[in-house]
Amino acid sequence: MEDLTPEQAKERIEKLKELINEYRYYRHVLNKELVPIEVEDALKKELFELEQKFPQFITPDSPTQRIGGAPLKEFKKVRHEIPMLSFNDAFSLEELEAWDERNKKLLPENIKYEYFAELKIDGLAIKLVYEDGILTLGSTRGDGYLGEDVTQNIKTIEAIPLKLLPIEKIIENMKSEGLREEIIKNFINGYPKKIEVRGEVFMHKKDFEKLNEERQKRGEPTFANPRNAASGSLRQLDPKITAERKLDSFAYDLVTNLGQKTHEEEHIILKCLGFKTNPHTKKCKNLKEVDEFRNYWEKHREELSFEIDGIVVQINENEIFERLGVVGKAPRGAIAYKFSPKQATTIVEDIIVQVGRTGILTPVAVLKPVEVGGVTVTRASLHNEDEIKKLDVKIGDTVIVARAGDVIPQIIGVVKELRTGKEKDFEFPKKCPICGSDVIKEGAYYRCTNKNCFALQREKIYHFVSKPAFDIVGLGPKIIDKLLEYNLIQDAADLFNLKVGMLRKLPGFDILSEKNILKSIESRKKITLPRLIYSLGILHVGEENAKLLAQFFSKFDQIKKPIDLWNLANKFKPQQYQVIPGFGEKIAKSIYEWFQNERNRIFLQKLTDYGVEIIEEKPKLAKETILKGKVFCFTGELDKYTRSEAQKLVEELGGEAVDSISSRVNYLVVGKNPGSKLEKAKKYPHIKIIDEKEFESLIEEAKRQIS
Repeated sequence: MEDLTPEQAKERIEKLKELINEYRYYRHVLNKELVPIEVEDALKKELFELEQKFPQFITPDSPTQRIGGAPLKEFKKVRHEIPMLSFNDAFSLEELEAWDERNKKLLPENIKYEYFAELKIDGLAIKLVYEDGILTLGSTRGDGYLGEDVTQNIKTIEAIPLKLLPIEKIIENMKSEGLREEIIKNFINGYPKKIEVRGEVFMHKKDFEKLNEERQKRGEPTFANPRNAASGSLRQLDPKITAERKLDSFAYDLVTNLGQKTHEEEHIILKCLGFKTNPHTKKCKNLKEVDEFRNYWEKHREELSFEIDGIVVQINENEIFERLGVVGKAPRGAIAYKFSPKQATTIVEDIIVQVGRTGILTPVAVLKPVEVGGVTVTRASLHNEDEIKKLDVKIGDTVIVARAGDVIPQIIGVVKELRTGKEKDFEFPKKCPICGSDVIKEGAYYRCTNKNCFALQREKIYHFVSKPAFDIVGLGPKIIDKLLEYNLIQDAADLFNLKVGMLRKLPGFDILSEKNILKSIESRKKITLPRLIYSLGILHVGEENAKLLAQFFSKFDQIKKPIDLWNLANKFKPQQYQVIPGFGEKIAKSIYEWFQNERNRIFLQKLTDYGVEIIEEKPKLAKETILKGKVFCFTGELDKYTRSEAQKLVEELGGEAVDSISSRVNYLVVGKNPGSKLEKAKKYPHIKIIDEKEFESLIEEAKRQIS
C-alpha cells in the first residue's frame, strides 16, 4: 500500500468500494453470502487504511462512512415536501369492506382495481433521499410534515445503501424483472437527479432481547418492545450507539415518479435499485384474498424474526390511489388491516385451583371476558405461588393479559393504580379441592398426595385421547367428564370396553352420536409404540422423548401388545435409560418409577385385554431416500416454507425433524436471522450446516428417488 501512487490508490479505493457494496447488496437484499463476513471486514479495513493515507478520495458513499462524525448536539428539522402520511385502521373484514365501499362511492361506477398487501412492520418510518445515486438525507416521519435529520444514524444501517447499484446492474435487474421501457429509460443516461424512497427501520427480536439483557446487566431501564428500541436507537445523537444496536430496514415506497403505474412495480423497482424489500407481499384480486393474507400472517407472525402488527392494504393502481386523495392525515387508498391486540386489560374476578394429571395444583385467574389475539379470554394460568407473589396479583385487580400466537394467555402485569382497597389476597388450599386429600409443597409447586385423585384420572384421560396420543376424534373433555360422572369409565383403558347402549342414556346422546363415538374409539385400537408411550403421561416424556424411548425398546424386543411394554421395561435399571441421547438422571428415574407402579401394569394389561395392539409405523415411501435415518433441525426464517412445513416434508421423505440441537442431529438448516442453535451446532463437527438452497436440493433428490 505504501508504494501506491495517488492514481493507483484512487483506482484501488473505487474497486474496493464497488466490491464491498456488491457484497452488502447480496447479503442484505438477496440474502446470499458471496464471501464470509470476515473477508468483507478485511476489505473494509484495507479501504479504511487507504482512505486515511489518501483522504482526498474519501466520499460520502464509502462503506467506511457508515460510522463517523462527532455526536450531534441536536437533530435538525426536515420538512417533507410530500407529507409522510399514516394509515387508518381496520380490525375486521367488515371494516375492510366498509373502507372499500367508501372508496367505490368516490370513483366512477364499475371501475376495476386490484389490491397490494404487505406486512405492517412494527418499526419507525423513514425518508431517504438520493442525489445522483448517493444518499444525502435520511429523516424520521415526525408529525408527517416535519421530521428530524438522522442521516448520520441512517448510514450505520447496512441494509440501507449509501449508493444505489451501478447503472449497468440496475438496468440488468430491471430487464430481468420485465419492467417496462418507460421505467428503464430513466437510467439510460445515468442516475436521476433525485430519488426519494420511504421505508421502515426496525429491530429483530433476538437483537432486542440481547440489548435488553445488556441494559439490565448495566442497571439501565429496558425497552418495552422492539419498536421502542428501534426508535430510541435511531434517535441517538451519537451514531456509534446506533451502529451497536444492529438495526435493519425495508424500503416499501417510491415517491419519485419513475414511470411506475402500480405499487407492485414500486417494490420491484426498489429491489432493482439495491434496496432491501420485504419478500412477504401479495397482489390480491379481491378482499377475500386480502383477508386470507392477513389471517395467514396473524397465525404465522411468531415465525418471523421481527414484529408485525398487521398488514397494509393499498389499491395497487397508482392512478386510482392518487385520485382518491387524502382524508385527515391518511390516504383513502390504503388502510392498515390490524391483527387482534396481543395485550389487553381486564378484571380478575376470582382465582381457582386446577389439579393436573401429575397432581400439581395450578392457580388459574378467572377473568372478565376480554378479546386478546383474536380469542375471547376468560382464564389465565398463574403457574404457582411464586408467580402470584412476583406479580402481586389479587382477586379484583385490573391486570394486563398477553397472548402471543397460540400460546395460553398469561397475566404479565397488574395496574396497581386502579386498586380500590377491596381487592383480596389469594391463599393456596391446604387440601386438594377435588378429593380433599392433604396437599404438600415441592419446590414452587403444591401437589395432591392422593395418587387416585379423581382430577388426576380425568387429566390423564384428556391426555390419553389427545391428537399426539390415541387421537380419538370427537372424544373431548365434556364427553369424558360425563363418562366419569356416570361411572362408565374409571380410567382411559375403559374407553375400549364401552358397549352399544351404554352412551345413549347420557344427556345429549342419541343412537347416532353413540355410534360415531364408538366407531371413533374402535378405529384407534391399533397404535404405534411412540404414540402409546406418549399417551401414558410419564413425567418428562413428551412426544420427542417418547419416540426416543420407543427406539430404545425396539432394539431389544418386538412389542406387539401394551403388556409387552411392561414386561420389557421391567428388565431395565434407571441408569440404563441414560444411554438415550438427552436422557438425564431425572428422566431415567421417572421412566423407571412409572414401570414399577403396579397400577400401571394393571392399566397396560387392561388395554391388552380390550384389544389394543401395537403396530409398526407404516412406511410413507415406496422406497428409501437419502433422507432416511437423517435428523434435521431448523433455525431462522425460511423463504419457501414455514418451520412446520419443512419439518413435515423431512418426515414424509424418510427423515426425522427435531426442535433442539444434540449429537443425534445430522443437518442444521439455517434461514434468515438464525438463533442460538447455529452456535450450538458448530460445537458438533459431524453436523452439516446448510442453507435453504442446499436443503431444497436434498428434498428434490429425495423426491426423485421415489418418483
